[in-house]
Amino acid sequence: MIILHVVAPGEFGGLERMVQLLTTGLQSRGHEVHVVSVAAEAGAAESFLAPLRAAGVQTHVIDVPSRAYPKERAAVAKLCRQIRPDIVHTHGYRPDVLDSAPARRLGIPLVTTAHGFTGGPWRNRFYEYLQRRAFRRFDAVIAVSRPLGERLVRAGVPAARVHSIANAWRRNGPSLDRESARRTLGLPGEAFVIGWVGRMSREKGPDVLLNAVARLHDLPVLISMLGAGPEQAALQARAERLGADDRIRWHGAMPEAGRLFTAFDVYALSSRTEGTPVVLFEAMAAGVPVVATRVGGVPDVVSAGEAVLVRSEDAIALAAAIREVYWSPAAAARRAGAARRRLEHEFAIGPWLGRYEQVYRSLARVDAGQPVHSPPRTAA
Repeated sequence: MIILHVVAPGEFGGLERMVQLLTTGLQSRGHEVHVVSVAAEAGAAESFLAPLRAAGVQTHVIDVPSRAYPKERAAVAKLCRQIRPDIVHTHGYRPDVLDSAPARRLGIPLVTTAHGFTGGPWRNRFYEYLQRRAFRRFDAVIAVSRPLGERLVRAGVPAARVHSIANAWRRNGPSLDRESARRTLGLPGEAFVIGWVGRMSREKGPDVLLNAVARLHDLPVLISMLGAGPEQAALQARAERLGADDRIRWHGAMPEAGRLFTAFDVYALSSRTEGTPVVLFEAMAAGVPVVATRVGGVPDVVSAGEAVLVRSEDAIALAAAIREVYWSPAAAARRAGAARRRLEHEFAIGPWLGRYEQVYRSLARVDAGQPVHSPPRTAA
């Protein structure tokens, strides 16, 4: 098939990584894959697209002035006429709402992946409302977790068009050993380290972890915070008020953070909302014990036999879960081993790509293994 993905890449995160994994995987399976970057944040387009080009994916950049929406749509329409894709697949708010219209007018089947909703300020919630309304006009909406798919149906997306496909995981490279990872992060070798990795924003719940740490004053723990975001200054001030600032290391955004999970004695996922978090896969792959909030697709990735799951926004429960890992390392190690085995068994990339192909073929009416030659498209 000829498949065109439309993305507005920003700070590298789960969405960008999943698009890279999906497009390079589809290319390796014999499809002709194109990725167009629209309205990228400064420097984001090149860092996002370079690995795709290296894998043989054809890349395009639409660079128009801010809010030049008609020009942006016209450029997407022109690209669709040139490429004549069998499927157009959008990712993220802007491509879903703004850039899907040209493909729809040209009669090209439309697919989107709902990577999750963060809520937050009213403006962001309004944008997400518009996005959910736009989903009703897509031919297929792929939700990265079962609860997210159910939410989309409640929002008015026809159930027959919603497909729940959890994210997949593939190791990008070998993890560092524990000593090297700690040396990279500047962490002492003997400390009990609680790791946290993510964007420092409300939906990820870093403040919940800080509140939990304040309840662990009797344990010799060190908190390693990897990531950056709009809440970082407020979080650092909060840590100082809680008297925990001397126990926290603020590392900022780290390239290839997945290689550093081996530095942690426990990984804490404190999110208020999630789809299927890639950072959870990274912790599982590293064999690190996990404590996580029971939100979104998390319970579909790890059970009580593979992690300690707690309620969202419950700092007391989160502190108790970390305390359990500290005092019962053998039990924590057994859960971590079970989590790693489940990751390798259930979240491999091959079956994941096959599920996406199945959705595409159901819309493009393509038989498995048969070459596709798209007919010319005409505007409706």
